[in-house]
Amino acid sequence: MAARGRHRRPRPRRVSRASLAFTAGGAGVALPLIGVGQANAASVDTWDKVAECESTDNWSINTGNGYYGGLQFSQSTWKAYGGTSFAPRADLASKDQQIAIAEKVLDAQGPGAWPVCSVKAGLTRGGQPADVTPGTASGRAQTQTAPKATPKATPKATPKATPKTESAPEAAPKATTKAVDQSAATTGRSGSSYTVVSGDTLSRIADAQNMDGVGGWQRLYEANRRVIGDDPDLIYPGQKLTLDTHRSPAAQPRESQPRTEQRTDQAKQRAEQAAKQRVEQANKARERAKKKSGSAAHSSSSSASFTSPVASHAVGTAYGISGSNWSSGHHTGVDFPVATGTQVRAVGSAEVVAAGWGGAYGYQVVLRHPDGMYSQYAHMSALTVHVGQTVSAGQQIGRSGATGNVTGPHVHFEVRTGPDYGSDVNPLAYLRSKGVQI
Repeated sequence: MAARGRHRRPRPRRVSRASLAFTAGGAGVALPLIGVGQANAASVDTWDKVAECESTDNWSINTGNGYYGGLQFSQSTWKAYGGTSFAPRADLASKDQQIAIAEKVLDAQGPGAWPVCSVKAGLTRGGQPADVTPGTASGRAQTQTAPKATPKATPKATPKATPKTESAPEAAPKATTKAVDQSAATTGRSGSSYTVVSGDTLSRIADAQNMDGVGGWQRLYEANRRVIGDDPDLIYPGQKLTLDTHRSPAAQPRESQPRTEQRTDQAKQRAEQAAKQRVEQANKARERAKKKSGSAAHSSSSSASFTSPVASHAVGTAYGISGSNWSSGHHTGVDFPVATGTQVRAVGSAEVVAAGWGGAYGYQVVLRHPDGMYSQYAHMSALTVHVGQTVSAGQQIGRSGATGNVTGPHVHFEVRTGPDYGSDVNPLAYLRSKGVQI
């Protein structure tokens, strides 16, 4: 697994170190709006630190990765904990409203809902409630402009939700995809389900659900073989597993099948059309590059100035692999499985246009090359360049790691015709067009 370094659908985890990359089968009914509990809360300063780690303190961020707002809520979590009473999505709500919902997630799931950023920010249970005034209507204008000195809102008299041991399995979905879903049914005996998150294994799920007495992970695998496939060591975030180990695999409901098996012919046609458009864009980009090169000699010189992003040419997950793990429906780059700390270098001379946290991409660097193309280097553990800096081919820009939505250390390398997600082209074809033997 680690050698191939699969990562989830980009949604430029985490933008979150905790990836809030990071979901469960969402409950269809919003939880009651409960006043922030005194026993499991945190100060505004602490939430600011979590947001700084998750989204560089951008409370209205929406990068298209499926996670929204400063604390990177998934839509199912935002809905399940009552966020839609403020705004349709977290990025459309005010900072105070997002913190109010985060307090509920902290109370239900603990700081593990933000597994990385909670540690960095010092987020723990047992603190004083945040001094926020979330209000009741959606829109930032009514709440974010209120000074912090505004007195705390009196906790609502609405009774607390039924304890987790009595609640429906999907009534409290995970805020992230990094930690085992503690809100899923604990018995795992009948009518329960669990949604796989990043970092899960069947053994870990079976242990968390106390399934040793009913056959452990082996029985869990047999009950979900149609979903998982032939390899029990290979499960993907987003897969929905039944915890009813007494049910035969053939009796599992259709909705538990991977989404790739449920695609309609029309969806497949759209995917094929999108692939054709990407090829056409790539061809146009190559034509522009040829025109700018001026002459064959200059083109040869330009080719000689390119290199691979890492010294190793071993490729893990290839470009264009289709699957439900990526929001675009396919893998938008190519993965180089290398150990954490491996030197990552610019493939050609360029200007740094992005350097920092990139949500599901973890720590990333994006370069703009003279031919108008962009290259991206993701999941790094350290960055050595800054925005606006000019780099040359082969210059170190950081070190590899396993940040963002990953299952192991690797470098995700992507080439785009524009700076935005969704304009990707085959990165190896681009390097080969520059004379790189890879």
